Amino acid sequence: MVVANGGPRPAAGTLTQLFFKAIEQYDKPNALQAKIGGRYEPISHRSVLERVRHVSYALNQIGANPGDRVAIISENRPEWAIADFACLTSGLTDVSVYPTLPAAQIEYILQDSGAIAVFLSTAEQARKLASIRAKLPALKCVISFDAIDAGLADTSIAEFERRGAEAEPADAAAQHRARALKVLPNDIATFLYTSGTTGEPKGVMLTHDNIYSNVASLAELIPFSSKDVALSFLPLSHIFERTIGHYLMFATGSSIAYAESTASVPENMLEVHPSLMVSVPRLYEKMYARVLETASSGGAIKKRIFNWARGVGDEWADVKLAGGTLGGSLALRYRIAQRLVFSKLKARTGGELRYFVSGGAPLSAEINKFFYAAGLTILEGYGLTETSPTIACNTPKAIRIGTVGTAITGVSIAVAEDGEILTRGPNVMLGYYNKPVMTEEAIDADGWLHTGDIGVLNDGFLTITDRKKDILVTAGGKNVAPQPIEAAMKRSKFVAEAVLIGDRRKFPMALIVPDFDQLEKWAKYKSLSFTDHESLIALPEVQAKMERETLSGLSDLASFETPKKIALLPEEFSVELGELTPTLKVKRRIIDENYKHLIDAVYANSETTGSAPVKSH
Repeated sequence: MVVANGGPRPAAGTLTQLFFKAIEQYDKPNALQAKIGGRYEPISHRSVLERVRHVSYALNQIGANPGDRVAIISENRPEWAIADFACLTSGLTDVSVYPTLPAAQIEYILQDSGAIAVFLSTAEQARKLASIRAKLPALKCVISFDAIDAGLADTSIAEFERRGAEAEPADAAAQHRARALKVLPNDIATFLYTSGTTGEPKGVMLTHDNIYSNVASLAELIPFSSKDVALSFLPLSHIFERTIGHYLMFATGSSIAYAESTASVPENMLEVHPSLMVSVPRLYEKMYARVLETASSGGAIKKRIFNWARGVGDEWADVKLAGGTLGGSLALRYRIAQRLVFSKLKARTGGELRYFVSGGAPLSAEINKFFYAAGLTILEGYGLTETSPTIACNTPKAIRIGTVGTAITGVSIAVAEDGEILTRGPNVMLGYYNKPVMTEEAIDADGWLHTGDIGVLNDGFLTITDRKKDILVTAGGKNVAPQPIEAAMKRSKFVAEAVLIGDRRKFPMALIVPDFDQLEKWAKYKSLSFTDHESLIALPEVQAKMERETLSGLSDLASFETPKKIALLPEEFSVELGELTPTLKVKRRIIDENYKHLIDAVYANSETTGSAPVKSH
């Protein structure tokens, strides 16, 4: 078994210590920022402290006791942070719930966790909860962030804070701080329910120190500062954004600005000029596709300049990543490339971006290198909900594109004989709530968490090759890792999603969701006639185009790995149909089921070649 260690672990601590230390150390006027009335407005550390204290005392008023669970169902906004810190400083365990979940899944989480109170954001969330409240006997109080109809919630956050303020004793600030600091490192801070690519969700129990150790390690490895501004748009209900975009940014004094929505991220970047951003690869893929589209549609001269600048950037990146010295000619050419091409990409991010942080799914090395050459460093990392989340990451001082970096401080990584990645350290969860058997299956007697991912270690740098459960075994007994193949197909600007199929089949095939914005532009340019997505993908010219786009970049694959056919889908995979997790990971089993008729038809007709469309389901 190959093992890599990240060095001595940080001293144990709590998120309540982190909270008070950050407020005392930074005391800034813009700890948080939210768009109100068309502009971003600041919220100071002192205001956050005061509001957290008021909510904490109001929670006492409804009978919440240390160890009780309180749920938060909300999009990213300041009230999410305030409710979270209020729960933590009250010794409560909060349960973060994706606002995109349907009522039935929310019911399961609230029942399983035994939540006694719920903070929720909007009337839409309140209506979902109202439809299941009769099945939640433990639930005492529903607090809404927005002002909504009285029948949908018991109180608003504004009223809740007012009640808490009225209940405060004369020395409320001192009492609140003293009570908060009684929380111990091994106390449970939160339940996070895994989105479940297979099976029902599991409540991951993370202690204060699980998350605190992750924050302390990352703060040491990556130079965040109180001058930084972070744009928060990934869901705070997921541990990736919560640890890095919430606790880490707060602990380092970075100002946290909340995006209005995922769709508004490009606009919000220009408004808040972030220096830090946490994202999944889809953002970088879309930005990369836009750059290529702009270059290809700008005429021959513009395209030639772009290709020249890209070549210079590649050369520059190769030298920099190898630790070499830039020669005079290359340095000059790179400065020109920056001015003519790369500066425009940086301007689209707001012009102040120092680091992107990427996680949640594999990032194409080609895209990562392009951003690096443009002067926009993406620090790719790896982790799980069960590891709070970070296990490994690239850092400014140790970056190797194509890997997820080295073990963070205090964490050990091992690769077992079958290639599975194992890890242990202070970041590893306490276990799955109410599921002792599953906990024992996940964490062995020596404390190693079995991640279920396949990877290799080289000079301490970890490369993820696939998910253990996702490995396809063809009818001929060949093992095929789908993720790298899917990533290669998605490098085309015409491909939004790609899912490789082929387990126990005679060859692999791919389900492809086109990027319909790009495909429709191409079809109109070719004067093709269509009325909707289904008629578009039924066109032979479109099928031939998508075949070329998806398969042309797979020449390095072995024959048994190469998809022999593709099938085009008229609509994107969705969370609502169960095809995606709330963090937009593909649920292969569900997709296999939803498109079984199409998949079976493709294999039944395997004597012919080419692509096939499918009607929406």
